[in-house]
Amino acid sequence: MITHEEIKKEVHIWAEKIKVKPMQVHIRQMKNKWASCSSRGRVTLNKDIMKEPKKFLKQVIVHELLHLKYPNHGKMFKALIKAYLK
Repeated sequence: MITHEEIKKEVHIWAEKIKVKPMQVHIRQMKNKWASCSSRGRVTLNKDIMKEPKKFLKQVIVHELLHLKYPNHGKMFKALIKAYLK
């Protein structure tokens, strides 16, 4: 199982690759989703993600960080998801 610190480190590694700067990174229990990203740059990850495979964690992190550049799921967002997760 991955730790909180390892998850936060992974977020910062991906933030550098994507060239975004999350203002805050939180890990807490969430009822209905794996993660969220606020318009103010706060990335929140569901605590349950610690039990998931690293590949899934990477997908969730990249998805949320891309929302710092593209708030919707438009063509550019989808293209970048594919590019980063290939």
